[in-house]
Amino acid sequence: MIIGQPIDRVDGPAKVSGQATYAYEHWEKDVGQPLYGFIVGATIGKGHITSIDTTRAERAAGVRMVMTHRNAPAQGTPDDSNPSPYARARPALSGSEVHHFGEPVALVVATTFEQARAAANLVGVEYTFEQGRYDFAAHEEEAYAPKNVKGRWDTDTVVGDFDSAFDSAEVKLDLRYTTPYEFSQPMEPHACLAVPSDEGDELTIYVSTQVVDSARTSIASTLGIDRQRIHVVAPYVGGGFGSKLGIHSETILAAMAARQLKQPVKVTMTRQQMFHLVGMRPTSVQHIRLGAGRDGRLVAIAHEVNMHTNPQREYTEQTATTTRALYAAPNRLTRHRLTRLDLQRGEDVRAPGEAPGLLAVESAMDELAHALRMDPIELRIRNEPARDPERDVPFSHRRLVECMREGARLFGWSRRPTAPATLRDGQWLVGYGMAAAIRMHFQGKTKVRVRVGPDGIAVVQTDMTDIGTGTYTILGQVAADRLEVPVDRVRVELARSEFPVSQGSGGSYGASNSSNALARACDALREKLRKAGGRIPPQGLEAEGEIPGMADDPSFKNYSIHTYGAHFAEVGVDADTGEIRLRRMLGVFSVGRVLNAKTARSQLIGGMTWGVGMALHEEAVVDTRSGAFVNRDLAGYLVPVHADIPEIDAVMLDGPDDRANALGAKGVGEIGNCGSGAAVANAVFNATGVRVRDFPITLDKLLIR
Repeated sequence: MIIGQPIDRVDGPAKVSGQATYAYEHWEKDVGQPLYGFIVGATIGKGHITSIDTTRAERAAGVRMVMTHRNAPAQGTPDDSNPSPYARARPALSGSEVHHFGEPVALVVATTFEQARAAANLVGVEYTFEQGRYDFAAHEEEAYAPKNVKGRWDTDTVVGDFDSAFDSAEVKLDLRYTTPYEFSQPMEPHACLAVPSDEGDELTIYVSTQVVDSARTSIASTLGIDRQRIHVVAPYVGGGFGSKLGIHSETILAAMAARQLKQPVKVTMTRQQMFHLVGMRPTSVQHIRLGAGRDGRLVAIAHEVNMHTNPQREYTEQTATTTRALYAAPNRLTRHRLTRLDLQRGEDVRAPGEAPGLLAVESAMDELAHALRMDPIELRIRNEPARDPERDVPFSHRRLVECMREGARLFGWSRRPTAPATLRDGQWLVGYGMAAAIRMHFQGKTKVRVRVGPDGIAVVQTDMTDIGTGTYTILGQVAADRLEVPVDRVRVELARSEFPVSQGSGGSYGASNSSNALARACDALREKLRKAGGRIPPQGLEAEGEIPGMADDPSFKNYSIHTYGAHFAEVGVDADTGEIRLRRMLGVFSVGRVLNAKTARSQLIGGMTWGVGMALHEEAVVDTRSGAFVNRDLAGYLVPVHADIPEIDAVMLDGPDDRANALGAKGVGEIGNCGSGAAVANAVFNATGVRVRDFPITLDKLLIR
């Protein structure tokens, strides 16, 4: 059995030797000598451009063009009827209005990057200022109900009579948690190389994107040209974490400049620009109310969320949906609300919805356990539902209790101090914390092609991307397994718009979608080979496999399909300074059939590390006078580094979920980030007796208590 084996990444040697070519690195052998573009961003948060003086910049050495709203070509506008926000038009330099700080007001194109950057400082822009809305707390009371998304992502849900049940509950908690703005910040910046054809009527776009087909449609819609004339290429993507599900201004600006100059043009964002040109996880206030009997059984649960949104492009992170299938309670309420601020749009950041939602809900469950003087695992087990508590359908394959019990055994949970601030290791207060994890499993329409030539090499083709998660390796394993050939007899070709269309990488669905479609393609190819008497004709044989989207798959109507996990953390807190140090961490997960044990574990511990960052480090701070992020680099926007992450491990309870799909495989990319932050937060409380509800937990918040 090849599927599931911890095979090394087949693209590993290319990456460590520098031979893997990313979007910004394509060079003369591919496209010829490119020009370089540099984005000039607005220095106000709201207002209008009254004048732009490009004279000095245009006279600077090497400058070929300065593009502004005055000479940019006409562009399409976003079509909200398109169900995919990632496929809609993304115009840039389309008018004089400034919507947020850093928004592009010009693009300087020159012979070298250094020339373009130097000339960008010579562009003179004058503005009229308008009073912007940048302070979430100041406008929190102006929240409104977003557009209602029907089905599993309803804006609000109500089951039973929450108010009456909560009022009459024996034990009640009414809690408020806040989470800050957070950014994906992948290692590879957002970058694009746009190459016009010799005739000038087609464009090849080398871009760092998670979804090739959506990028193609978005670019075509923005430029107003036939999508068949756009060719998107993205063989290697250096991380995305949601930020590359849709394309951004660097891609549109590179494409427009390349068409006008009839030469290849490269544009990349600097690290600082990424804080204003790419969307972020919205800041949120989460109101959690739990009503329970003294036996710990919930009788009422409510999860209400208010978050920021951009006035032009509404975005609702589905933060309260995490509560809808997690715990049993006969009376339930979830609600989402938005507050308009003049900041860039919110966008998906790793585990959108579940990550911030579980940070609050699982902290609240720990608070309830403390109020009841009950073990946190026992409390959760007592509230384990037999069926989906809101949809009233059976679960497909729920092993959450098993994850908690196995994790408790492996972690040594029995040694946890029941009273906070009672366990010491010299100067350090030591605490244990745990949290449950849940994430909905998604499925999107996906097609994969496989062909075999006379040489016996199987070639897999799909526009699916590899964002560092191991797609090349996993698809090679699936093809080798289904065709009964060695892995080294399989060649996987990805991320070209001419290949069969997938849903790309995102939402933890990429590996499952593409693997199941590939399995069907391999089965169809084997049938063709059988009919051919086992002989491969000179022209070879090929077949395609396809899976439907979840709306067209009855399993998603008949079952509640999720991945699950349990997180455990031990922290030390300096008794004098409040310094917090993670000492060890464990996650136990139920993700269906594991396709590659090594890449899956890598994904899980990466997600767990992100959870540590959410709990202790990450916070983007807005200057409420200008709408600028003041800590817009990786020196000020803190993320975990090696010294912050000591012993960490992830264990998977392997076992297929046959109701999810034929292979029984579900996503692992984001479940590691679901609940891990709460486990750390709960450990900090167990160590200190101080409960911090405004994330991240920093030493000042511990000391002022």
